[in-house]
Parts: sequence; C-alpha cells; structure tokens
Amino acid sequence: MSDVKLVLSPMLGLHMNNNEQKGLRVAATILISFLFSIATSITGYAGQTAEKSKQVSSDPKPAVSQADQSATDDSQTTDDAIDDELNANEIAYNKDPLEKFNRAMFTFNDKLDFYIIKPVAQLYNAVMPKPLNQGVHNFFNNLGEIPTIVNDLLQFNLYQMTKDICRLGINSTMGIGGLFDMATRMHLPYFQNDFGLTLAAWGYKDSNYLVLPFLGPNTIRDGLGTTLDYFEFTVYPYIEPPSRRYQVLGLYMVDHRANLLQFEPVMEEAAIDKYVFMRNAYMQHRAFQIEQIKHLSYKDRNAAVDAS
Repeated sequence: MSDVKLVLSPMLGLHMNNNEQKGLRVAATILISFLFSIATSITGYAGQTAEKSKQVSSDPKPAVSQADQSATDDSQTTDDAIDDELNANEIAYNKDPLEKFNRAMFTFNDKLDFYIIKPVAQLYNAVMPKPLNQGVHNFFNNLGEIPTIVNDLLQFNLYQMTKDICRLGINSTMGIGGLFDMATRMHLPYFQNDFGLTLAAWGYKDSNYLVLPFLGPNTIRDGLGTTLDYFEFTVYPYIEPPSRRYQVLGLYMVDHRANLLQFEPVMEEAAIDKYVFMRNAYMQHRAFQIEQIKHLSYKDRNAAVDAS
C-alpha cells in the first residue's frame, strides 16, 4: 500500500466527517459497478460483432451460374442464423421477469450517463495525451489483477492463477507499477475474473437480469459478487485518507467510461432497442464467461491447442 500512497500523494485531501465518508464510499461503489457492467456488456458484444463480420467477409461469393442454388443456400443460412440468434437470446429473454422495473432504471441510468458521465469522459479523452491515457488504463487493470487472482483460486483454476500472478508481478515491476502492459507483450494476455463468476462456478448459474439505479446491467448474483469483490478483494477500501481514495475511484470511473466511447458506434448501429441490446449483450457475455472458466486448466489448454 505504500506504493499506492506514493503514486497518489500529489492529490489534494478533503476533510469529511464519518457520515460523509460512508456516503461517498457507497456512491463510489455504485458508480464503479455501473461502469464495470457497461464495460463488460459493450466490450463483449463488440467482440462478437467483429468476429461475425470477419466470418461474413471471408465467405466466397457464389458464381452467377449457380444463382438458384445460391438463393436456396442463402435462405437456409438466414434461417439457421435466425435460429442461432433466437437460441442465443432465449436465456436473456427468459430471465427478465422484472422488465418494467428494469426499463425504468435503464432510462434513469442512460440519462445520468448522457448528461454527466459521458461529457466528462469525452473531455478526459480530449485533454489527456494518448500514451498517458493508456498508462492510466493499464494501471487500473493491474490493480484489478488482485481480485482476479483471488477468484482464480476460489474457482481452483490454479493454472490461470499462476498466469495472472505472473502478469501482476511483471507489470508491477517491469511495467512500472502497471503503467505499461509488458505481460501482454510476453504472451500473457489480460484475463478478468470476479466473484459473480465464482458463484456461478459454485453452482449459482440461474440468476435473473436486474437493472438498478447507478449499478446498470447486472444479475442478482453478479451484483452480490461485485460488492464483495470491492470491499474484500480490491485495494481501494484500504487507501487512506478516504478523500484520496475517492479521488482514485473518480479517476477509475472516468477512465473506464472514456475507454467505452470507442464502442458506442457499434451499439448505435446495431441497437433498435437499447435496453434489449444491453440486456442481451450482458447476459450472453456472462454466459460465455461462465462457460470459459470451466476450461482454464493446463490440460484443457493443451487439448485446445492439439485440436487446432
């Protein structure tokens, strides 16, 4: 923690009583959960969209002389794509019994983001030099390795835990406190894990979709997981004085929202109903992550390499 204090020492302190500190702590936790949820859903959907576009662009065009066969194939492909999409979205639709409440909360969060959070993030990107911007993002990702490692252990994914410990060690030393992502260059890619995924690994997989004010897209399971991760597994509650802690959390919030600006064109182009888009993207991505953590052992990775 001395390194954290050294990095944050230039920041100005504020004098607050206990009630104000508790209130700010709750607000900071809520805002961080909100941004993290949006980051997970938009990033996951953007990656899936890019992969589908790559597959479509790589398909050869049929010859003109095979027009009839092409029309039949296209029709079958369309039907299969629709079936796949319906199957993929079935979980998301079936797990939204509180849609009326969720839509109201989604509208509130969307307005808050539009009028306050997004403009601050746009200003941050405009005035922040790109190398420093990336350095700040890398720094927070490096701090996030700590809850990831803990959840790797709780899921008994020891092979992945070893890789994440190596990432933390390399980036904290060679990467100068995480400002540079040296581990990725050494073929140790970033991996995010959380207690919501741990609960799923322990058997709590069936959880309804829920949108809360400030918290954003979530499930009951993941909301519990995010809260526990923050208070038990992250460094933020231990940063003193509290005024410095909330300054760091504020920078964390702005950095993550600024990093999401690049994905907004994907959502604006693909989404007819933003609420449905966010719900399906979040639920599908979490389903993918739950499945992914089953195959993080050394044996599974070797099997995947041999199969390829």
